[in-house]
Amino acid sequence: MMYPDLKNKTALVTGSGKKTGIGFAIAQKLAASGANVVLADLPPKESGKNPADTDMTTLAQVLAEAYSIKSLAVALDVTRNDTIVKMADAIKEQFSAIDILCNNAGTVFGVPNAVHTYPEDAWLKTIDVNLHGVFRVSRAMIPLMMKNGGCIINVASRAAKVPPLFNGAYAVAKAGVVMLTKVMARELAGSGIRVNAICPGVIHTDFTRWRFELEARILNSSTEAREAEMLKTIPLGRLGDAAEVADLVLFLSSGASAYMTGQAINITGGQLMEL
Repeated sequence: MMYPDLKNKTALVTGSGKKTGIGFAIAQKLAASGANVVLADLPPKESGKNPADTDMTTLAQVLAEAYSIKSLAVALDVTRNDTIVKMADAIKEQFSAIDILCNNAGTVFGVPNAVHTYPEDAWLKTIDVNLHGVFRVSRAMIPLMMKNGGCIINVASRAAKVPPLFNGAYAVAKAGVVMLTKVMARELAGSGIRVNAICPGVIHTDFTRWRFELEARILNSSTEAREAEMLKTIPLGRLGDAAEVADLVLFLSSGASAYMTGQAINITGGQLMEL
């Protein structure tokens, strides 16, 4: 679905430097609706990802050419304020302001572990990226949204509402993202900035594939068997697609959701039906 009111808006999507990830799917959908996009992610050497999949400059150029929009690629580590400041400066230089911020960057360390066996450094690092990263980036970007208003979409998780086993730091961080979303929504409503969160379930990404592989090793099973077991818990009977998550972000970025703020919306194929 296209949203004409997104044309010529400027959007920043963190964690968008991998072409198979949710972040890039969001950036691509925004570009297809005519929005200028800023891709922000760790450089390949720091992320440990395949450089061929994480050439943000090339990905940004592809979007610019395909959709006749302006694009920018910036290196970003959401745990380091110096990279956030550099990103903000680059955005101000090229666009002066932004209209849409999607805090998508996230990862997990130290799994699988119960709380009483979780390494403290891995616990703190997981929360630093997934929760404090949203705070840091939002704090830097909100001043660029104050003049014209805008939308912030924070990517939380089903894990924010239903505790997973042996992945406590991630669940706690994402639950924090939901509350941070509500706090920001209350504080920023008077400035014309809406803030919502999305809570994806099991989405077909490399991260999900890694999860199934990890479970298979622990349970002496196979990735196919682990996926089959997961599908039994999803009423729609399939994994979600990154493009479907991106469609929800577009809706929340557009005027079609103009009376919505402070919400944490599930996109789980029916796996989670509670608010």
